[in-house]
Amino acid sequence: MLSSSIFRKIVLGSAIYDLIVTAPFATPWSFAFARVQLDGINQHLGGAALPAFEPFHILFACLLGSVVLVWSLLRISDPQQRFGRFDGAARLLFSIWMIWTLAVTGAPLLWLFIVPEAAFGVAQWLPVRRNASA
Repeated sequence: MLSSSIFRKIVLGSAIYDLIVTAPFATPWSFAFARVQLDGINQHLGGAALPAFEPFHILFACLLGSVVLVWSLLRISDPQQRFGRFDGAARLLFSIWMIWTLAVTGAPLLWLFIVPEAAFGVAQWLPVRRNASA
């Protein structure tokens, strides 16, 4: 069982990770730069070039980036257990869709996202020891 303080550090760490990884997805301009970098990484790892993005694809990438950015700021400001549980559930869902996309595309870049997503997802569902004063 994890202590409450360790669990809060996991929630905080996952929030900081999200802030760093998803901030480039928050605007069309930063996403354009990030997409070029991700394409290069995927090709360097032996994958194919990423498909071209049209404005509607960029819209959904930026919507996702914006929501996760705000969600990460909430967890940074208050890394409580309840938020960690919800984040863990979201990460497991994200992992499922990334694994599905990996199965369909074979894009090795996805492993760089699947591993931390699944790890934070599992960690935020570990049991937490109740405080003696509770």
